[in-house]
Amino acid sequence: MSPASRSRCVLVTGANRGIGLEFVRQLLARGDHVVATCRHPGRAHALNQLAGEHPGRLHVLPLDVADPKSHAELARELPLVIDGPDEHRLDVLINNAGVLHSGETFAHVPASQMDDSLRTNVTGPFLLTQALAAQLVDDAVVANLSSILGSISQVDGFHTPSYAISKAAQNMATALLARALAERGIRVLALHPGWVQTDMGGTGAQVAPEQAVRGLLQVIDDSSLADSGRFIDWQGQSLPW
Repeated sequence: MSPASRSRCVLVTGANRGIGLEFVRQLLARGDHVVATCRHPGRAHALNQLAGEHPGRLHVLPLDVADPKSHAELARELPLVIDGPDEHRLDVLINNAGVLHSGETFAHVPASQMDDSLRTNVTGPFLLTQALAAQLVDDAVVANLSSILGSISQVDGFHTPSYAISKAAQNMATALLARALAERGIRVLALHPGWVQTDMGGTGAQVAPEQAVRGLLQVIDDSSLADSGRFIDWQGQSLPW
């Protein structure tokens, strides 16, 4: 869908910092309506400032992506903040919220970190998409923020295992959701944002958040149903599974 065709409604998870916050900034600049979610809205100072600058176009709601009860509460609240012709209101769902546990080495990967990575990076976006499916328009896009670290064929060492395993599993979730939602024309994409200069990406990262998000939004805009279930980077290139 072209951003110029009409104002879209976009939901972004993990929107209080990093790539998520940059998505919110650029979507607002394009004239879209945005629902930005994070675990603690009261502490999301940058988001709340943006909400004050864009009254009526940015709504900040609580969401713990790892908690299915939180998904259900969000699904109940959405109709209160989004206007639409019927029950289908969301044009784009950006599953951005994620976690990366640093410092893991072989034989020193705590079970708690593995469980947390799977709940946040796999189960969370999968179940949230299910919970919000009824509120997606029939030609919507679900964008799952993945990583090249989830590519099995690209493994070149023992790096961030709980994160890498969870992103590989998330890619499978993307492929399955693409099949489940195809009859409604909904595209589900696994998107690699590059190595981005955020708190998660670290100081050695090569891509500015502004650049990554601009590219990702272009990929979302240009996607067709034939792209659903694909693994694509921020420059529109296909990635190996």
